[in-house]
Amino acid sequence: MDRTLTDPLVGRILDGRYRVESRIARGGMATVYLALDLRLERTIALKVMHGELAGDPEFVRRFIREAKATASLSHPNIVGVFDQGIDDRHVYLAMEYVPGRTLRDLLRERGHLGQREALELMVPVLAALGAAHAAGIIHRDVKPENVLLTGDGRIKVVDFGLSRAIAASNQTKTGLMIGTIAYMAPEQMTQGASDARTDVYAAGIMLFELLTGHQPYAGESPMAVAYRHVNETVPAPSTIVPGVHPGVDALIASATDREPDRRPKDAGALLVAAVELHRAIPGGVQPIPAPSPGPAPRPRPAGGVQGGHTLIVSPAELGDLTAPHPPRRTLTRGRWPIPAAAAVLALVVGVAGWLIVSSAGYLTVPADLVGKSVSIATELARRAGFEKVVVGAPEPSTEIPKNNVVRVNPAPGTEARASDTLTLIPSSGPPLAAVPGVAGKPVETARAELTGAGFVVGQVENQASATVPRGEVIGTDPKEGARIPVGSKVKLLVSSGITMPALVGTPRENALTALRNIGVNPHVQEQRSEAPRGQVIAQIPVAGSPLAAGQNVVIVVSAGNGFQLPDWFPGGGDDDDGDHGGGNRLAVPNVMFKSISQARSELRGAGFRVKVKRGLLGGDLVTRQSKTGTAPRGSVITIWH
Repeated sequence: MDRTLTDPLVGRILDGRYRVESRIARGGMATVYLALDLRLERTIALKVMHGELAGDPEFVRRFIREAKATASLSHPNIVGVFDQGIDDRHVYLAMEYVPGRTLRDLLRERGHLGQREALELMVPVLAALGAAHAAGIIHRDVKPENVLLTGDGRIKVVDFGLSRAIAASNQTKTGLMIGTIAYMAPEQMTQGASDARTDVYAAGIMLFELLTGHQPYAGESPMAVAYRHVNETVPAPSTIVPGVHPGVDALIASATDREPDRRPKDAGALLVAAVELHRAIPGGVQPIPAPSPGPAPRPRPAGGVQGGHTLIVSPAELGDLTAPHPPRRTLTRGRWPIPAAAAVLALVVGVAGWLIVSSAGYLTVPADLVGKSVSIATELARRAGFEKVVVGAPEPSTEIPKNNVVRVNPAPGTEARASDTLTLIPSSGPPLAAVPGVAGKPVETARAELTGAGFVVGQVENQASATVPRGEVIGTDPKEGARIPVGSKVKLLVSSGITMPALVGTPRENALTALRNIGVNPHVQEQRSEAPRGQVIAQIPVAGSPLAAGQNVVIVVSAGNGFQLPDWFPGGGDDDDGDHGGGNRLAVPNVMFKSISQARSELRGAGFRVKVKRGLLGGDLVTRQSKTGTAPRGSVITIWH
């Protein structure tokens, strides 16, 4: 079963940004996934720590600190760290995705390398380590698994600082020691000490392995391997591979000296020596023959400790590494334990099944390519074994986002030869359609027509218009006729007619201009006021009231304190009804802009008779009154509306 399909993280989006596409690898501390950064639309590698580490607050704190330090490293041979974060209980690093393989994969394929080629691989590794050491950062887990080789020949080192974060967490507070035993320096095992020289030691072991095809020490248990690192001297590669240059022997001996003080002080110093040695070795030397069995490296027992997995071990398991005799392990002869036999049987069955499929030459087209970005789908297809992956002409799709795979040929789930061309058809996004013309139509009619054309009606925005009746559509955004993707949102611009602007406090001429511009008929009244002469002090109707084109409106303008309306102006002198009712004078209530019924009630209550006349507006509010100040009791007060 493909564990990628059952991995609960595959398909999830972490922190609302990183969509997990597939699992790349699983190690002792973390699982690495192929993911898509949705914000920047780029493929990344997402390293997610195992749950037992993520549950430790001290580890999380140190992990964040180490991630920030590693992110500060900018070097062409160091895998870039883009981001770090925590989503629920998932602690992760977002890193540069480096398609290709590891140095371990190269060793499995080639067995071993020639001395010049080995040095050429080590130089960029040492350059990366040297840049980190100069910045005060120690790798602590240098091994072939942490060296990536790209298809175009670049070399990248990954996982700086991760072991340090784990070593400082609660996971190791009880004396646990983390590292890869095959590459750990003696002082790491005996004292737990790590500095630039421990990285130098691991680099020396790695160079030995590149030349010989195997690590210098093997054993039945971590304790056995650790014992040999502490008590034995790494053999010269020339004792195993004839023809190795003496300078290479000397370089490895210096880097793997059991005394840290006798090693190069950091990777930068080892880099200088490696470059000089590479220049000293003639380019035309004969190829070095395959390694021959030698007495130095002991044969690896079945089930022994080897490889490059990071281990967590305790001093109790390693035992006394300085004891005069190497540790031994008692094995039962004559029969394998049942679990071991079952594992071997499963391995045999698995390999046999693989050979049968491979002999037929057919592969199954991955079922999870549709919907992936083209770059990720291409990588997944190549990982599945297809050699020729091409991108075809885009096709429209309302379901698959633009530039993601909408179709695969041959179809997913079918069988094809590894040499067959696998064509990925990307989506060009939804098909385009023209925005229909809905200007002048009621809102509901326009909404129905836009929906019928495949669009979504988005915001409805009201705009004042003197030409389009209230409630009808002025236009759309995008405009009529524009070709946009089906399913896009279209904004409706709807007429709110014209409304009375807010004019109180503005100069008379400005108010008149504003009213004429919106197409209504303004009338001016003047009234004594404390406001500056010529300033609008009232308006009918009030601001925001709906208007019709050509409608009469009134603005009341201040006449100043000393202004007296002329006798001929309505309300400028005594009304022609005259005074009735005697000599005592009463205060006349100011009923301007009150309703006719309220004004009539107040005036009658004050002792006056009331006459109502129709004015310019003909509404329900008083726009004129004939008398103010005082008037004889019983006299007639005329009001206009």
